[in-house]
Amino acid sequence: MTYETLVVDIRSDYVATITLNRPNQLNTFTTPLAEELTRSLKTLDADPAVRVVVIKGAGKHFCAGIDVSELSGKSPMELRAWIQRMETPLVTISEMNKPVIAQVHGVAAANGAGLVAACDLAIAAETARLGLTAINVGLNCVGPVIPVSKSVGRKTALEMLLYGELLDAREALARGLVNRVVPPEELDKAAHDWAAVLAQKSPIAVQIAKRGFYTAADMEYHKAFEYMNEVFARLCTTEDTKEGVKAFLEKRAPVWKER
Repeated sequence: MTYETLVVDIRSDYVATITLNRPNQLNTFTTPLAEELTRSLKTLDADPAVRVVVIKGAGKHFCAGIDVSELSGKSPMELRAWIQRMETPLVTISEMNKPVIAQVHGVAAANGAGLVAACDLAIAAETARLGLTAINVGLNCVGPVIPVSKSVGRKTALEMLLYGELLDAREALARGLVNRVVPPEELDKAAHDWAAVLAQKSPIAVQIAKRGFYTAADMEYHKAFEYMNEVFARLCTTEDTKEGVKAFLEKRAPVWKER
């Protein structure tokens, strides 16, 4: 499948990379980019040659948000449909079975920061900066703040939403917005190596864990345990779980059949 605003690459180690490819526009979201990103995520989620997806940006920055040139001339109804389209990729990530990792360099602002937070995991260059900056131009990031708040908590999320300042990578790490920070020259290799390790885990176990996590996150405490116990019981009936336990006891590498 070909794309106008993305570059999609699938490697032999089950890792796929989606590169936002509007470097001269700081990889900002447009209608085509949002639609292509959603489509590519769904396509890779259904591809048996892919177990982990990495999202990164071309050029100097990860993503500077939404291209505000698309704002003008729209009615309120059109604006609502438009902004929903911009946020659909962020929701899609949570609905996927396969894990998605954000590889962040330069600036990840507004919807770009929301995309980082929406990804299941994130690794950033030491020079990266992240923030909900739309308040600085008379708008706000009430969509992106939803996944951001899930990562950093209410107080930090509100500070980011209302002040619009950029966090450096180390502060983003301390606040829980990213998982790892590496030197910029090591980012590409570190992100791919991290994804490749995850791709070697049991695909069924990883995917069931992700789906279970997102489902249980909105449940009451005791109901979440009940649900997760049922998830675990179902996992234990799969061939791959039996293979994983057997391989562990036999001190050998497991051979996953994804069933």
